[in-house]
Amino acid sequence: MAKQINLAQVGIGNWGKNLLRNFNNLALAKVKIICDKNPDVLQRVKNEYTDIDVTDNIDDILKRSDIDAAIITTQPDTHYHYAKKFLEQNKHVFVEKPMVLDSAHGEEMVRLAKERGLILMVGHILEYHPAFVKVKEYVTSGELGDIHYIYTSRVNLGIVRQNENSLWSFAPHDISVVLMLMDSEPETVVSTGQAFLQPGIEDVVFTTLHFADKKMAHLHVSWLDPHKIRKVTVVGSKKMVVIDDMETSEKIRIYDKGVNFTGNYTQYGEYLTLRIGDIHIPSVKNQEPLRVECQAFIDAINSGKPPVSDGNDGLQVVKVLTAAQESLKQGGVPVRI
Repeated sequence: MAKQINLAQVGIGNWGKNLLRNFNNLALAKVKIICDKNPDVLQRVKNEYTDIDVTDNIDDILKRSDIDAAIITTQPDTHYHYAKKFLEQNKHVFVEKPMVLDSAHGEEMVRLAKERGLILMVGHILEYHPAFVKVKEYVTSGELGDIHYIYTSRVNLGIVRQNENSLWSFAPHDISVVLMLMDSEPETVVSTGQAFLQPGIEDVVFTTLHFADKKMAHLHVSWLDPHKIRKVTVVGSKKMVVIDDMETSEKIRIYDKGVNFTGNYTQYGEYLTLRIGDIHIPSVKNQEPLRVECQAFIDAINSGKPPVSDGNDGLQVVKVLTAAQESLKQGGVPVRI
C-alpha cells in the first residue's frame, strides 16, 4: 500500500520554489524541512508554508529520522556533494538537471543508489511532458517510420548564467528528449559555440550528435537571441512531427510529408516522389509537466520501480554533455562518447 513520503528540499531558488509548490501539493508527499543559505528565502518559506521547518545547515536535515527522500535544487556544481550525503544516509534522491558535472561522480551516485535499493531520479522534465510522451508513443508505434534526424532550438534573451554556459544550462532538456526518442546513445559529438558576453562562458552553442545507424540530431541553445523558441522537429521516413512548447494548445503538429520510393523509372531520380499530405494536430493532456514529474518520483519510491529519468538516464545525458564540452573546447573536433 502506498504511503506518505516525507521530503526535505535543499535549495529554493527560481526553479526550486516551483518544485516545493508541486511536491507539497501531492496527496502522498509532505515537505517537512527546507534548507537554503539565503535568509530572505527562509523567511519567505516560513511565511508561506507555516508547517515546514527551515534551516541554513544541511546537517539539521541529515540528522532527522523522519525524512524519506531529498530534493536537490542547488547549483549544478554542488549536486554531487549533497546527493551523495543523502544516498549515504539511505534517502531517496531527486536531483535537478544536470545530475552532475563529472561522469565519474554520476557513476558513483548510480552505484550507491543501486547498492542501497534507493530511487535516484533526475529532473529531465520534458520526459514527463504530455506532448513529448505522446510523440514518443508515435515513434514506438512506428507511425513516423524510421527516425532520420531530430533538430531542436532552445533560445531566448534570458538569464545570463555565470557558473555554467548555455550548453550545460539549456541542452540537458533537449539531449534527454533526443535520447528518449532515438532510444540509443550517440557515438560522437561535435560542438561549437562562442562567448560574447563573458570570457569562457559560451552564450550560444551548436551541437550535433551522430548515432551508429546514420541517425543524427542537432541542438541550438542560446540565451542571447531575439526570439524565445522551444521547438523540436522529428523527421521520420513516413511522417514528420514538430513539438512547439511555446504554443498554448496546439503543441504537436504531425506532417504527412515525405519521399516515396518507386521501382518504375527510366531516368535517374524518377524513383523519388514527394508526398505532401495532411497536417494533423492531436489533442494533448492539459497537465503541468512539473507536477507529473514530481508525482513520478513519489510513485517510484512507493513502487520501487525506477522512473523514466533515473540515475542511468541522467548519467547518459552527462556523458553527452561532457563530450560536447570537450568538442567545444577543441573548436569543434568530433569527440567519441
